[in-house]
Amino acid sequence: MVRFSFSGHELVALPQAALYWPARKALLVADLHFEKASWYARFGQMLPPYDSEATLADIEALVAETDTRELWCLGDSFHDSAGSERLSPTARAKLEMLTTQLDWTWITGNHDRAINGDCGGTILEEAEVDGLLLRHEADPADARPELSGHFHPKLRIRLRGKSVSRRCFVATDTKLVLPAFGALTGGLDAGHAEIVRAVGKGAEALVPVNDRLLRFPVAA
Repeated sequence: MVRFSFSGHELVALPQAALYWPARKALLVADLHFEKASWYARFGQMLPPYDSEATLADIEALVAETDTRELWCLGDSFHDSAGSERLSPTARAKLEMLTTQLDWTWITGNHDRAINGDCGGTILEEAEVDGLLLRHEADPADARPELSGHFHPKLRIRLRGKSVSRRCFVATDTKLVLPAFGALTGGLDAGHAEIVRAVGKGAEALVPVNDRLLRFPVAA
């Protein structure tokens, strides 16, 4: 696990596209997009219907690996606000078990602003935890330290003549954008104008690899 400092807090960037907060034993994930496949199926685009179960299996594995006690979902946890109604019995049982075992909080996003909490957990629009704001989309007008998601950042570079794409964190002194965690989520280039607008200049793309945290400047 790769530890780094952000606004006076020691955090851990996980290569599985999640963030761990050791002092709180908290796992933070963004953009799970549960039931994205079933949403597309309603419109005739068929995708493998196991995205929610795969994402939940990844969460369960990280919870066990890190001894997580709190879990924060930073918005767009469901691909739409009715997504929880389409969960398979297996996925629903797994999710209800996790929300019962953990102090689980859903931060709402633009895709799931009207989720009803029928799978357990607490629903908030945003939260302030030990001086860090947790919200779905970075607010460029807010100077307070902030953790968010929304943009699904990916670093795309050419390495030895090949194009390489990796999920990444995007960080400044006061903004930290998490990559998308969900099994069927795409990604936006870390240097995209919308990400730069949200976090400001001087951003870096952070890529955890084994026991190192690789840093790449994001072009403004």
